Amino acid sequence: MNQKNGAVKEIKEILSEIILLTNQIELEYPELYKFLEEQPMTIPAENNPKIDRDTLEDYMNGLRQLLEHYVEEHQLRRV
Repeated sequence: MNQKNGAVKEIKEILSEIILLTNQIELEYPELYKFLEEQPMTIPAENNPKIDRDTLEDYMNGLRQLLEHYVEEHQLRRV
């Protein structure tokens, strides 16, 4: 597999993970889902933002952190 195909595969894997995380948030935490539209990653300040593997990976990691933090906070409140 050449380098370009590897990069495309990696981007597809990141996008798949973003979709899974987004679906999980939408289905399990609908109260959190509405805030995804307000995240800085979904509202670029630039007219033509660069979307590459690093940008997608940052967004994926941001979703993970948002979900983890939300779950932790709600578990603490239940105790």
